[in-house]
Amino acid sequence: MPRPVTTILGINCFAHDTAAALLVEGTPVAFVEEERLNREKHTKAFPDRAIEFCLKRAGISIREVDLVVFAHRAGSDFALGAGDALKRMAPKRLAAQAYVDANLVRKERAFARRHGYRGQIAHVGHHVAHAASAFYASGFDTAAVLTLDRGGDFLSTTLGRGIGTRLLVDQEVRNPDSLGEIYTALTWFLGFLPNCDEGKVMGLAPYGRRTQVEALRDVVELTPDGLFRVNLAWFAYQREAGFVSEQFLRRFGPPRVPKSEVTSHHEDLARAVQEVTEEAGLHLTRALHASTGMKNLALAGGVALNSVMNARLLHETPFEDIFIQASAGDAGNALGAALFQWHHVLGNPRGWAMTHPFLGPEPTAAELSSAAEGSGLRWRRVQDPAAEAAAMLADSKIVGWFNGRAEIGPRALGARSILADPRRAEMKDIVNARVKHREPFRPFAPAVLHERGHEYFEGYHLNPFMLLVLPVRHEQRSVIPAVTHVDGSGRLQSVTEDGFPQFHALIREFDKRTGVPVVLNTSFNVMGEPIVNTPEEAIHDFLETDMDALFLGDLVTEDHPARAGGAEAGA
Repeated sequence: MPRPVTTILGINCFAHDTAAALLVEGTPVAFVEEERLNREKHTKAFPDRAIEFCLKRAGISIREVDLVVFAHRAGSDFALGAGDALKRMAPKRLAAQAYVDANLVRKERAFARRHGYRGQIAHVGHHVAHAASAFYASGFDTAAVLTLDRGGDFLSTTLGRGIGTRLLVDQEVRNPDSLGEIYTALTWFLGFLPNCDEGKVMGLAPYGRRTQVEALRDVVELTPDGLFRVNLAWFAYQREAGFVSEQFLRRFGPPRVPKSEVTSHHEDLARAVQEVTEEAGLHLTRALHASTGMKNLALAGGVALNSVMNARLLHETPFEDIFIQASAGDAGNALGAALFQWHHVLGNPRGWAMTHPFLGPEPTAAELSSAAEGSGLRWRRVQDPAAEAAAMLADSKIVGWFNGRAEIGPRALGARSILADPRRAEMKDIVNARVKHREPFRPFAPAVLHERGHEYFEGYHLNPFMLLVLPVRHEQRSVIPAVTHVDGSGRLQSVTEDGFPQFHALIREFDKRTGVPVVLNTSFNVMGEPIVNTPEEAIHDFLETDMDALFLGDLVTEDHPARAGGAEAGA
């Protein structure tokens, strides 16, 4: 008789953003994206390092894992998509899926051999894993559930319901009809990296005029059943012949050459694709509310990282509450697959909800000290790192903040962050140019004390994972100009005392010194690399940029070779 299942390892692999997550008695104890460990952004590598981290963090061996769940369904996915791929004359896509499915069993066997695993293996579909990652992490007893991405399981969109431990899918939109594909195609056309730089398009959109919105609306038909269809005459992705068609090029001109000037035409197209995506999202969400009658909405998939759209879904539909978990993209499917198996398949009751994102690696104090000693820099050990950092920020210094367990997902949430003073308008340009080395149009996030959020943002709503963009109140825009975007908005992060104690303490100290309960928060990396994972990587980025100070736990250095002087000696 098989032993009871208490420990489940979820794995997302065979595509981009591979990851692993470990549940023990239904509670996630470890979760990390492979890119943090192998340093390859949006990696497709099998998450061996992520698996090893999860096991080490839990203090168990692979033989103590009762069930391994892959966020992929071989065979059934292939059958679902075969006819559609042939109809669209997409033999390469069909062949690629056949290759993935044919190799899935072999790769699972290779995984079992490498790690010595002899237990049960299960499979959960891509969009089911997305839905599970949202609903079971939400804390909602019941919720309407929407998934939106480029595609997986030959689907781009699902509409369903979560009720207790059960997750039900009511409607589906199949590829090539895909909002994610449209957004990615425009990302490429605008000269950015597809399936990576969609956030740049979202940041560029507010600079644009509405000159192209009507023209681009022709690419999506919103259907009476609450779904949508894509006018494929504008695109080539469905034929595997690039991203856009000749018709698109005749209408909108040639694509932007990467790293060339961003013109008003490019800004206008960014605004158009953003508005078209928002309108389609509203159409789907209103239909989902009408069919379910539920008050809560849980959202996942790569398109759920579009925080401008998410705010409109909250404020312009009948839903009263919305939840998007920190790792809403494909990496989160490792967690979703495990949660689906624990709750929906095994019927275990719910108890855990995602109130914080800190499930990743955490160096020991000895490892932090070793990295500091090996850096050749001068360090101080401080009694209260949050207060020290707040004092520096109040003095308009730029601070690297490496503290505690790493957050999951694509956005820094107060554990692997670069922080700055939001009160200086020029700080946005300073951090973009001197530290992040990225495009000047890209905004930075305001991290705000949750209890003070309503003072700074209109329509304030708890948003711990930086997945809503809200208007900054008019009277506060001159107070926090460095984190107020060109359209008067901010992609805020709500910082709660219970979920984010150290980061909350830092912002509270900054507020005591300045009267402003907000700091500028951006991810601790430079453009093109994943968020730093080790203290050595943090030191490297500190030295390669123009930060003023670096905190590694309770160690701090201001000893930057590019500047004379430095911190007091001693660590």
